[in-house]
Amino acid sequence: MTEASGTAPGVSVFLAVRNEEPYLREAVTRILDQDYPGSFEVVLAVGPSDDATRAVADQLAADDARVTVVDNPTGLTPQGLNLAWRAAQHPYLVRVDGHSLLPDGYIATAVDVLRRTGAANVGGMMLPQGVTPFQQAVARAMSSRLGIGSEKFHTGGEAGPADTVYLGAYRRADLEEVGGFNEEFTRAQDWELNHRLIGAGKVVWFDPALSVGYRPRGSWKALVKQFFTTGQWRSKVIETYPETASTRYFAPPAAVTVVGLGGVIGLLGLLFGRRALRAFFAVPGLYAAGVTVGGLAAGKGLPLKAKAWLPAVIATMHMAWGAGFIKGVPGKTRPWHR
Repeated sequence: MTEASGTAPGVSVFLAVRNEEPYLREAVTRILDQDYPGSFEVVLAVGPSDDATRAVADQLAADDARVTVVDNPTGLTPQGLNLAWRAAQHPYLVRVDGHSLLPDGYIATAVDVLRRTGAANVGGMMLPQGVTPFQQAVARAMSSRLGIGSEKFHTGGEAGPADTVYLGAYRRADLEEVGGFNEEFTRAQDWELNHRLIGAGKVVWFDPALSVGYRPRGSWKALVKQFFTTGQWRSKVIETYPETASTRYFAPPAAVTVVGLGGVIGLLGLLFGRRALRAFFAVPGLYAAGVTVGGLAAGKGLPLKAKAWLPAVIATMHMAWGAGFIKGVPGKTRPWHR
């Protein structure tokens, strides 16, 4: 059911943040600079951090009465998100990440799309924006089919119903109805929430007009950790909701397995002097060649240093995600009814 337009409703922008000192001030400033005709606030759920994230958040709140800070003792994302939106005052809720950079008009557009479509959640694309050559390579990899797959919120598409979207804007009533974010999903909680919204007969709506800038990870260590953990939680999603399994989710773990076996068998061939076994080195070699050619093609227009990083970044994403998927997350998840 669509809603008639009229007076702009109140909006609460909510974030769960931890270790976001380099990015938080810019992210919140982008929110506060929004030209929205109704009242809005920003609620930050801040977890224990190894940097000055809490000090930055407190200063933002001191500088602008629209900013509220709440404690997130666990530091976990879904707990923080639930604490933030439940502490919010308004009937419309817009999620933002500490790495996100909202474009002008984002809040107004999100509210308009929610009211016009009657959807329970609306969102758009993640637009990675790198600063260093390494970040630029990660940004391009995260926007390419070779690096990340074909989800609309990564590679784009026409507006319409979707399985999931980046970030999201909601009505409080819909979040309350399904119990908010599942606190057992420390990652993939947005996807899991969207799955439950759709299961409750509601619509999740993708609109490319809601594209949001994003600062990608800036080091190998951070990139490996991000994608390894994401692969683990995709495995958990499929374990919890087997009907969501798709062949594209099994491509990275298959690549890890095949490339790894090829390398091990090739090494055995070297150790034991077996030419036939050494031939298996061709498997990781072919993978490396394919990623190199594909990565250089995907890097068209990038600065030379960023383009040189791109094949290795794509391979890292594939291998880390696939290894995480194979390892999975131990333990069973329970239905979420809170």
